[in-house]
Amino acid sequence: MSSFIVEGGHRLNGDLIPQGAKNEALQVICAVLLTSGKVTIRNIPDIRDVNLLIDILSYLGVKIWRNSREECTFQSDAVNLDCLQSPEFQKKSSGLRGSVMIAGPLLGRFGKAVIPKPGGDKIGRRRMDTHLIGFQKLGAEFSYETGDNYYKAKATKLKGAFMLLDEASVTGTANIIMAAVLAEGTTTIYNAACEPYVQQLCRMLIRMGAKISGTGSNLLVIEGVKVLHGTEHTLLPDMIEIGSFIGLAAMTRSDITIKNVGYEQLGIIPTTFRKLGITVEKIKDDIHIPAIDRYEIETFLDGSILTIADQIWPGLTPDLLSVLLVTATQAKGSVLVHQKMFESRLFFVDKLIEMGAQIILCDPHRATVIGLNREHPLRGIEMSSPDIRAGIALLIAALSAEGKSIIHNIEQIDRGYQNIDARLNRLGAKIERV
Repeated sequence: MSSFIVEGGHRLNGDLIPQGAKNEALQVICAVLLTSGKVTIRNIPDIRDVNLLIDILSYLGVKIWRNSREECTFQSDAVNLDCLQSPEFQKKSSGLRGSVMIAGPLLGRFGKAVIPKPGGDKIGRRRMDTHLIGFQKLGAEFSYETGDNYYKAKATKLKGAFMLLDEASVTGTANIIMAAVLAEGTTTIYNAACEPYVQQLCRMLIRMGAKISGTGSNLLVIEGVKVLHGTEHTLLPDMIEIGSFIGLAAMTRSDITIKNVGYEQLGIIPTTFRKLGITVEKIKDDIHIPAIDRYEIETFLDGSILTIADQIWPGLTPDLLSVLLVTATQAKGSVLVHQKMFESRLFFVDKLIEMGAQIILCDPHRATVIGLNREHPLRGIEMSSPDIRAGIALLIAALSAEGKSIIHNIEQIDRGYQNIDARLNRLGAKIERV
């Protein structure tokens, strides 16, 4: 297990280029299973979760050419379905929640899939019902293997159906789309997730020959086709990393320019940071965060305390609430952070409180932050990263704190942030990996 030793209090200066979007990568890489043709994907982030998914595909017999660190070509013309029953596949896939999105393409193309108990962040209950119910509506049958702890799914031939999703699940929507593009007839998905990641998946599948209408809305209509062909695809910049860099710049009083952010795909992320008093300047397709000593949280028009809550797209992504929370600790004013989706994602605030932050954890979903206005700097402590997003929030806190901090279990941070220590050190941070 690796750790970061962080010397806080240093101001950073320079440019950062965001990595490719992790959540998009997990979807479109699974989609290569839908065709025997070659699929080239660019701007792939070099992070643990994505590399594990690529390793799983390789284990299943997908041919993979690493054209560069950021580009891969995949060809799924010799998929070995027998590997799905192996302990090795179960071990690999159970360590990555995103591996569940292999099921949709396998069901759609081969009529057979295995869904292990998913791994990933320990942030509370993350149910699979949306995926399974969607597959069942398309005609799949499931059996649960209690001893091996996985679902087996099969379908002689998937058939299009109307479905109203019980929740606008991003991975659930993506999985159902990938199963439906090769199904017989028309599939209508209402209350579909419409995040940029799902839109990108749809655009890639359309280039492969799929017939999908309604991209960008919560109502998708898919006309099944018999076969898909190869294509090329470039991932969007990672909006979560971009938001993390905005919070980092504010907390460390740094002058940072984030390059080529795909601004039109960021939704209300820049606006939300501006509500915390942070200057977010759009310069063409870049974001510039100037060094500022103080920033003040807005209130609502009636003077009541600002509330920041996660919502389905185009609302605020839940993946940035941890960063917004830690950024508010040094602002002037107060804010209520409401994490609606996951009941354990705010439990990392005990580390921030130990560092000197003034936070009231109201319940598993809500925390009130009383900003310190930089009058009482955070202090370095020893702590452990519980999940990807809490991990980056704790790293931001450590970089802004007085003294040294030690962050254990940084493998969690590596799952979502590419070479984060080296990239920030080039801008003046002091982070040692041990």
